[in-house]
Amino acid sequence: MSAAVLARVRRLPRPRPGRVGATVAGTVLAAAVLACLFAPVLWPLDQSAVDLSQTRLAPSLLHPAGTDDLGRDVAHRSLYGLRVSLLVGVVAALVAAVIGGAVGALAGTLGGVVDRVLMRLVDTIAALPHLLLGIFIVAMLRPSLGAVVLSIGLTHWLSTARIVRSELLSLRHRPFIDAAVSGGAGRLRVLTRHLLPHVLPRLALAITLMIPHAVWHETALSFLGLGLPPHLASLGNMINDGRASLLTGAWWASLTPGLALIVVTLALATLTARWRDRLDPRVRAELQL
Repeated sequence: MSAAVLARVRRLPRPRPGRVGATVAGTVLAAAVLACLFAPVLWPLDQSAVDLSQTRLAPSLLHPAGTDDLGRDVAHRSLYGLRVSLLVGVVAALVAAVIGGAVGALAGTLGGVVDRVLMRLVDTIAALPHLLLGIFIVAMLRPSLGAVVLSIGLTHWLSTARIVRSELLSLRHRPFIDAAVSGGAGRLRVLTRHLLPHVLPRLALAITLMIPHAVWHETALSFLGLGLPPHLASLGNMINDGRASLLTGAWWASLTPGLALIVVTLALATLTARWRDRLDPRVRAELQL
């Protein structure tokens, strides 16, 4: 290769590490979501089916991730467990965003006594361990998918409330808000037409940041036996079932659901971190985007 060609290659723009990581994370996440969406069509699963003649088989071509102590394919069930975890994470994050957005909007718009009371409520709940509070909420209800979503939603809305409140407080005295108030706009109109459109990008970012936490929360509850019924595929249920198999040398029963949990949540965290950096003007200036 000539010196001229080498010089041209050196002058080519190199991909930034953040962009490469975000591309890899997006590819992994897109593949996981597509696999979860089309799994019931391409690879149906009977949740109650067992095969005691195929128990604890090591990974092979027929069973790439082996089988568990009831003869069920680990890779197959891990896909369905990931499907449940992502569904719970997204729905619970939306529930938490609605609750936190409403509380933050009230505190930031009304101010005064309402703001102080709501923020002291947020501080009080934030002082409690989220997992213990979630266990208490699920224990008061029948273990089900709805109970898990409600538990996560009621324990993860605090950061959203603070984000919405801080954004509204920073916007309340901007010139365009003063102009709207001078024109006769009421509080509700100012909130819906002028304030919320500026808050929505931050709110969307808060939702995406919440999804990995919600997935881990659901997995922890299922691992403790407070999530879905044991016979249904869930990453937490599978990791809990595979814990007993570790004593017999069947390490693969917990490995695949554990890796699925770690890889997908890392991909989500990478993408949301990249999005957060692009929204922050100071970080964006440092990266020269």
